[in-house]
Amino acid sequence: MKGLVVKNTGSWYQVKTDNGDLFECRMKGNLRLKEIRSTNPIAVGDLVEFMPNVDGSTMISDVCERRNYIVRRSSNLSKQSHILAANLDLVALIVTINYPKTSTVFIDRFLATAEAYRIAACLVFNKTDLYSMDELNYLEALENLYTNLNYPVFKISALKSDNMDDLLIFLKDKTTLMSGNSGVGKSTLINVIAPHSMAKTAEISSYHNKGMHTTTFSEMFELKDGGRVIDTPGIKGFGTFDMQESEIGHYFKEIFHFSRQCKFSNCTHVHEPGCGVTKALNDNFISSSRYQSYLSILDDINTGKYR
Repeated sequence: MKGLVVKNTGSWYQVKTDNGDLFECRMKGNLRLKEIRSTNPIAVGDLVEFMPNVDGSTMISDVCERRNYIVRRSSNLSKQSHILAANLDLVALIVTINYPKTSTVFIDRFLATAEAYRIAACLVFNKTDLYSMDELNYLEALENLYTNLNYPVFKISALKSDNMDDLLIFLKDKTTLMSGNSGVGKSTLINVIAPHSMAKTAEISSYHNKGMHTTTFSEMFELKDGGRVIDTPGIKGFGTFDMQESEIGHYFKEIFHFSRQCKFSNCTHVHEPGCGVTKALNDNFISSSRYQSYLSILDDINTGKYR
């Protein structure tokens, strides 16, 4: 039998067949994906083959070839990856300017990972009803930055269901991974656009102005107008995985563009003479926040932070 993994709790998987039947499955003990060093060989979005046992249990025996997948570095085993989802059309990062604040480093690491795995990405700025004038001005600056890099940007208030139409049209008929820091309102948004989801929500910690984990596993939900979204546990940091020093600049669109003007083909865009990237940075063609995000990933590799 064949079906789609729609839920992953870490210990068992819910698989949905084409006719809508749901099966709770476990992974066959010897099933491993040789090409990926991962803490979770099976992810939501995978097409799998499964079979019932004589004892009534159901086992996943194989994972069908993936169209794509996206990973981040495992928070527990730093030498391994954690597959967020598979067979995606889009990844959407939910961002908040405050309550809690999403850092630009987090945004850029997420976008760089999407570029590395060749998956389209968009940014959804949530909680727009809560921001002060200064925060709205900062949001506008970020909107200008990322739209100029050709990333679609949406500004919404999920709690009030404001300005949702354009986002819903954009998500229609796509399979979209939704990610973000804990507390950015991801589950609230999913409850609005996928009414049968019943995703758990929680208040923000007022003391730390940080989100508290509510989603504890990954799950796929059907959108009311067509398409699917995958809800994932909120994450505090985004460790990039398996990026080589020479590749990092390729995943920042503007850095890759100006790197063609570098004097040396192996330029790291840090200290070399004749660097087209640092010249573009000094001439304000590359934002300092994006460049700092590039350096932070470079630093992870050079200092062995995730080794």
